[in-house]
Amino acid sequence: MFRRLSTRGEGALVPFLMLGDPTPSASLAAASTLIEAGADALELGFPFSDPVADGPVIQAAAARALGAGVRQSDCWNIVAQLRANHAELPIGLLVYANLACHRDPAEFYRRAAQAGVDSILIADLPTDEANTVLEAARDSGIAPVFIAPPNADDERLRRVAGMSQGYTYVTSREGVTGADHELGKTSASVLSRLQALGAPPPLLGFGIAHPKHVRRALELGAAGAITGSAVVERVAKGHDLRGFIQSMKEATRR
Repeated sequence: MFRRLSTRGEGALVPFLMLGDPTPSASLAAASTLIEAGADALELGFPFSDPVADGPVIQAAAARALGAGVRQSDCWNIVAQLRANHAELPIGLLVYANLACHRDPAEFYRRAAQAGVDSILIADLPTDEANTVLEAARDSGIAPVFIAPPNADDERLRRVAGMSQGYTYVTSREGVTGADHELGKTSASVLSRLQALGAPPPLLGFGIAHPKHVRRALELGAAGAITGSAVVERVAKGHDLRGFIQSMKEATRR
């Protein structure tokens, strides 16, 4: 995907969506809209009771899905349907360690591979505790992804660069997810240091809510941008999701 977009002079637009919010069928329809409107890949969340990296918008989405009775099996079914309809679309998961590791990481990754997942980011899993997950990811053929925050020291960036595959998730700020009016003062040095370390292409997330944020992410050296809370909020309120994604995708065209 990154190679194809680069030849066209484009960055990647990757929307995040909470599976099962407000119902499995509604979230499947929303995912289809994202793809039709121009999303280059999808990052999908499983509803979880304690999403510590997420702000109020995504927390509320997880609560709605759980309140509607959504379980992991429903999420796997949605992913499998998306894969069946979009064979070449990159699909990543952003989940929490309790979901992936509570029973058996190998089983979680096996199920993810069966559904058609390409990458998994476990938001609250430190790199120095990731060996079991890395083994499960390798055995299942799924790319592990780790987060590079703006305050990361050289050692942490080295581990993130060495362990991540597929892409690197770079956060634009410390703290939790949420739509910003102005993109935080992301240090371009984090992106340049990751490049020097040979990290996979960086996607900038946290606070990406306007086309100007996408343009700024590319200016800073990111290969693309992840937009989450702004998408989830539009799903919740029934606002124009298609038009929003089209405008965000247009901003990736340099």
